[in-house]
Amino acid sequence: MTQHSSPLPARRACSGKGVFAGLATWSQRRRWLALLLWVVAVAAITVGSQALGSRYQNDFSLPGTDSQAATDLLEEHGSPQAGASVEIVFKGERALAGDRGAIEKTLREVRGLPGVADVRSPYEDSSALSKDGTIGYATVILDGKAEEVPKEDVTGIIDVAKAAGTDQLEVQLGGDAVRGAEEESGGGAEGAGMLAALVILVLLFGSLLAAAVPLVTALFAVGGAIGLITLASRVFTVADFTPPIMMLVGLGVGVDYALLIFYRYRHELIGGSDRESAVATALAVAGRTVFFAGCTVIVALLGLVVLGLGSLQGVALAVALTVLVTMAASLTLLPALLAVFGVRIQKAVLKRAATDRSKGREDGRRWRALAGAVQRRPLPALLAAVVALLALSAPALGLRLGFADAGNDAPSTTTRKAYDLMAEGFGPGFSGPLVVVSQGDRAAAEEMRSALGRTDGIAAVTPPLPTKDGAVSTVIAYPTTAPQDAKTTDLVHALRDDVLPPLAEKTGAEYLVGGSTAATQDFADAVSSRMPLFVAIVVGLSTLLLMAVFRSLLIPLKAALLNLLSVSAALGAITLVFQHGWFGVQPGPVEAFIPVMIFAIVFGLSMDYEVFLISRIQEEWERARDPSRAVREGLAATGKVITAAAAIMIVVFAAFILSPDRMLQQFGLGLAVAILLDAVVIRCLIVPAVMQLLGARAWWLPGPLAKVLPKVALERSDAG
Repeated sequence: MTQHSSPLPARRACSGKGVFAGLATWSQRRRWLALLLWVVAVAAITVGSQALGSRYQNDFSLPGTDSQAATDLLEEHGSPQAGASVEIVFKGERALAGDRGAIEKTLREVRGLPGVADVRSPYEDSSALSKDGTIGYATVILDGKAEEVPKEDVTGIIDVAKAAGTDQLEVQLGGDAVRGAEEESGGGAEGAGMLAALVILVLLFGSLLAAAVPLVTALFAVGGAIGLITLASRVFTVADFTPPIMMLVGLGVGVDYALLIFYRYRHELIGGSDRESAVATALAVAGRTVFFAGCTVIVALLGLVVLGLGSLQGVALAVALTVLVTMAASLTLLPALLAVFGVRIQKAVLKRAATDRSKGREDGRRWRALAGAVQRRPLPALLAAVVALLALSAPALGLRLGFADAGNDAPSTTTRKAYDLMAEGFGPGFSGPLVVVSQGDRAAAEEMRSALGRTDGIAAVTPPLPTKDGAVSTVIAYPTTAPQDAKTTDLVHALRDDVLPPLAEKTGAEYLVGGSTAATQDFADAVSSRMPLFVAIVVGLSTLLLMAVFRSLLIPLKAALLNLLSVSAALGAITLVFQHGWFGVQPGPVEAFIPVMIFAIVFGLSMDYEVFLISRIQEEWERARDPSRAVREGLAATGKVITAAAAIMIVVFAAFILSPDRMLQQFGLGLAVAILLDAVVIRCLIVPAVMQLLGARAWWLPGPLAKVLPKVALERSDAG
């Protein structure tokens, strides 16, 4: 009969001296002080953030790009086109000429509203009326960018315009500012995720109190982090879509970290340790895992800063701060809660363990059997799993980046209705015009207008719109294809590379292609071009950190490759669903933020399970020096908790698929798929197979590297 490792004896916990054991001792002995400090801190942060309010703002500026240069040039010369615009779309049962009086009266009212710089009537330009005359649009130029104009000003425009609607005249509004004012909240995604997590924890521990402790820890951490970011938004540029992302990551990571520590605490109690020793050992071993896993997540997120992509830097800092606060709660608040509720939790844990023993349930038996099965056929298991992940990753090779536009909005929204009316009356490209800027004389602007009018892919162009000083003119070019269409992307590149450069040489003028559609493409191009550097930095730093922790060369390299595989598979799933329209989803490009954010978050979170599993395998390896047995016992000891932790993260992340926001849906799906694959395919199949094939070589570290790398294993449980 195979000899299995017994739980760690209590004497080992007491021998551990170090940072995490010290935290455990302090938090237990001063449990009420620790709880009071957390309550006061979270309450003060919450009250302060609510009193001062937030200043979330989106910064999509990209210095060095054509679209940003065009915007800066228009602002410098005071052009109205520098501001965002709102389109008021009218559709009548008959030609709009009969409704001219009512429409122009409405537009005069709009012109006098706050935030409005200019209004162009559909009757001023024949191109603003459809061929049959039943659909027309007025352009409202705002006095700032969409994210700068107060939401109440945009709401005022919507209200005045909508008031003109009758049974015979339909009025709808489009534009980024209107989309922002009309955005729906995230609904009950967070609550649904937490409820599902509670159910999983109750099934795992058989006790509502034991299940509630990790959840309470996560809620404290998320509450404190949200308040801190609200305050930080008054000083730094933090995007308005940051809070739901923080909630998504904070809840998943918070429960995950607390569960890893709590499960080790439970393991020690079952092994006969007293409560104080059990907490000390749990923090010394699992707490160490949480610390290094959290550091890896933070390193990955801070790697986003090197991309230099405006609001994305604020999002990265916010989520990194969320992980930091979550990690602090797991290492200080959780031990205090375990001390307060220790007696009741211990009774529930020991009662559940006695019930399992009486029914012949051996803890880890199935995971030990799974590891043994993989070890008997490591190469076939490895090849099958890798081929499956590569197949799911393949669609990501055709990943097309962009941003959701009104065409992705719910059919009931005014922005979607305006989008459809514009497409019906003028063609799909009229909802995403290109703003082409000429810096030169009037003749150069006319030359540009003529060249644009002759270009394939452009349906219509406006006359040049000069600034007051006459130094700059703007031509609005309407593509024949929709803003998200790949042909529109090709058109932007063709204008910049083939059409406008020869014209600039001929006239001596400077030509720039701007507007929201071009800016979206510039952002996507910037992400694509800077992604390799970002990946190299994150993978490199994470690999070095794991080398220092495990004193191994091959294990960190394996972890990096497998994490890259899980990220690529997640992006492949996102591509299939959102870009190709699987499961009835409206097809379109993947949000430009998604690949870098998914990579940073998933790469970091994958390290949770990697560090937790490998740490346990390393304990067994150092105890018996039997690599095969170390893998089996490591998986047997951690398989259940890794699966439970992954299940919790999956349900929390998957709950965000229910959000009305397309970006959050993509985040939710990508993170859920990545964690599912990481916990099931990678940790249960690939890691045991690779470790079996490597054998003792897995723990090899070249001598020169061993001398250079710092020893960062802050504390370990003694082997004897």
